[in-house]
Amino acid sequence: MKKSSLDRFIKSMLICFLFLGVFTTYAQEKFGGLALYTVRDAMGEDAKETLKAVADAGYKNIEAAGYADGKFYNMTPMAFKNYVKEIGLHPISTHQGSVTLENADAMMADVKAAGFKYFVVPVPPMGLFTVDKETRMMGMKGGVENLAGILTSLGKKAKKAGLKLLYHNHDFEFKKDADGIIPIEYLLENCDPKYVNFQMDLYWVTKAGADPVEYFNKYPKRFKIWHVKDMDDQGRFAPVGNGNIDFARILANKKLSGMEYYMVEQDKTFNMGPLEAIKVSHKGLKNIGFK
Repeated sequence: MKKSSLDRFIKSMLICFLFLGVFTTYAQEKFGGLALYTVRDAMGEDAKETLKAVADAGYKNIEAAGYADGKFYNMTPMAFKNYVKEIGLHPISTHQGSVTLENADAMMADVKAAGFKYFVVPVPPMGLFTVDKETRMMGMKGGVENLAGILTSLGKKAKKAGLKLLYHNHDFEFKKDADGIIPIEYLLENCDPKYVNFQMDLYWVTKAGADPVEYFNKYPKRFKIWHVKDMDDQGRFAPVGNGNIDFARILANKKLSGMEYYMVEQDKTFNMGPLEAIKVSHKGLKNIGFK
């Protein structure tokens, strides 16, 4: 081989190795999940471009929170599934706050068709969730025994549909109700794990003054997905790593908890927009040791 040809060959190989190195590094950076509720306004304006931005920020998995009229963000279940696959995102879970015992079968068929694994009940459904207009305190009516019965019925429907049902907490479930019952503990003890498990929101558990790790020890393997969002010194939502929640300690107990996926979520942002906050959170995840 002539020297000029050899030089060209070596140069071409170096370019290939450089490209492969960049590609491998990029691929390695694709990890973690995002709850799309964080970027709900942008999703409402342009869902496809926002999903691209989520992928570009380094996220691998997504949790939806935009189902209406049989569609996810105005896309049919199959169109949604195909689009997120095209841009390299994996649909893992979806919050289905409008579920009832009557519409559950049709809704679960849509969730399955869109490629999701987990059907998440984000608050006590069917009008049971309450928010005080003056204090903004959250709660529920109907009693925890009633809620447990509803979740069990929904969980059986989910299992039949090939899905797994989770209940997502806020802070009130970790505080005693009017009957002196801690709702989350009642649900954990009275809902069969064959049908009902839990998505632990680490911010809201902390806000309630409870310790996630204590719950992992008391109820191992029940918390299949985490919501990872930080808390600043004022008690407000913060990007992951920009607050004071000890995620490293919690993460060290992920096997005990049963965690299979985690989703960054920030209900409201301060000093930066949501699309910037999710980039900050992704860097925070890596620094803490999430993979």
